[in-house]
Amino acid sequence: MHRPRSFPALAGALVLILAACAVVVTATASAAGDPTRAARLSVAPDRAGASTASEQAEYVGQDTCLTCHEDMTKGLDSTPHGRAADPRTPAAARGCESCHGPGGRHIEDPAAAGTVRKFARISAAEASEACLSCHNRGSHALWEGSAHDARNVSCVTCHSVHEPKSAKAQLKTASQVETCASCHQTQSMKLKRSAHMPVREGKMECSSCHNPHGSTNVKNLRVGNYVNESCVSCHTEKRGPFLFEHAAGRESCVSCHDPHGSSNDRMLVAKLPMLCQRCHIHTRHPGTIYDQAAVTAKSNRIVGRSCVNCHQQIHGTNHPSGATFVR
Repeated sequence: MHRPRSFPALAGALVLILAACAVVVTATASAAGDPTRAARLSVAPDRAGASTASEQAEYVGQDTCLTCHEDMTKGLDSTPHGRAADPRTPAAARGCESCHGPGGRHIEDPAAAGTVRKFARISAAEASEACLSCHNRGSHALWEGSAHDARNVSCVTCHSVHEPKSAKAQLKTASQVETCASCHQTQSMKLKRSAHMPVREGKMECSSCHNPHGSTNVKNLRVGNYVNESCVSCHTEKRGPFLFEHAAGRESCVSCHDPHGSSNDRMLVAKLPMLCQRCHIHTRHPGTIYDQAAVTAKSNRIVGRSCVNCHQQIHGTNHPSGATFVR
């Protein structure tokens, strides 16, 4: 058995190697014969160093900024951004210029536009880009492409670096609920209804369930991939799995409940028995409390907890006799 000859392949490789060597020799000889070109090659690193020095010269230092903008430090010094002892903060780096950029050109002509970064005058994307140079981990990692980012909401829409009003997170309002309510007015008004989560008492806030900086699931939820996983992170007794599942609850908790608040008991989206009658129109017993135009006074579904008087385990049950959620 004869092996295939590899001479053509070896010859081709040798030709390529010889050609590469010829190019190197030619370039070296050219540089040696041309003193001007050799000089340009030798000073290239020095030019790079000069460019870096020029960029460094554009930074004037925070003390120079404070000669005019001294009032900007009143609210900044007491915030995390003003802690010079923390090496991760702007105060430990270039101070004002860490966020606003080099101030050299601004010093030369304060009235000129575009010499420093003014967050009130730049686009939402540019403002967020400056903040993300530091705040790009943890809960902020998914900001780019998030629901708020896609709607031209920037970091400075909710947060204030120099004049924060809240005790934490440097918000422009006194509380997180007030900040969210500036846009999400429908949800904020639901919190004022009679049945509500303990948001008004300060035991919860919007970020207890939502991550305003973005998430990988629906509605910017902090936990899980859909609504139920978020709800059962607290309401674990409703998690299941159950031997007998309630289809409406398994599909979504918000089929029956409004998580932002309701005028009905237990934050239901409608009063009983009307809520149940949205699905259970015809059952083994009359599905409604009405008899033509009159109300059936003897119906046990117009007192107490209505349908839940009997069907108590409405979220599901493991009892062998609990197919109708009565036990």
